Amino acid sequence: MKELLMEKEVVWFIIGLTLFLLEFIFPGLILIFFGVGAWVTSIFAYFLDISIDTQLFIFIASSLISLAALRKLLKEKYMDVSNDKNNHLAEDFVGQNATALLSFKAGVKGKVEFRGSQWDAISDQDILAGQTVSITGINSIKLIVSPL
Repeated sequence: MKELLMEKEVVWFIIGLTLFLLEFIFPGLILIFFGVGAWVTSIFAYFLDISIDTQLFIFIASSLISLAALRKLLKEKYMDVSNDKNNHLAEDFVGQNATALLSFKAGVKGKVEFRGSQWDAISDQDILAGQTVSITGINSIKLIVSPL
C-alpha cells in the first residue's frame, strides 16, 4: 500500500483531488483548473515514464491552458448573477437588511450576516460592527451594502 501511495501518478491524482476540494473552501474558480492540470499530469505519468521536470511542465501547461480556455465560460455560466437566468437571486437580496459582523472601511471587503449566513460584503461608505445595512446589489457571492 505504501508503495502505491508513492507512485507519481497517484501523487498527482491526490494533488488534483485536494485542489478540487480546496475550490469549495476558497471559491474563486481558479484552483479547479490546477486540479485539472494535476489530473492530466497523472494520466501522462501513468502511461509514460517521464521525469519530474516534464511532469511539472505538463502540470503548468495543462493548468494554464484549461484556465485560459474555460474560466471565462464557467464563470459566466455559474458565478455571474447579472445574467438573466440568475436575476432572481439579485431580486431576493436587493432591498433586504443585513447586520455587519465587523467594522470595515469603504471599498474594503467586510462580513455581514443575512438570513443566518455570513456573506462577504463591500460598501462605498464606512460600516460599523453591529450596524444594520441595506443590500443594494450583489456581485457573484459578494453583497454590495450601504448603511441605513
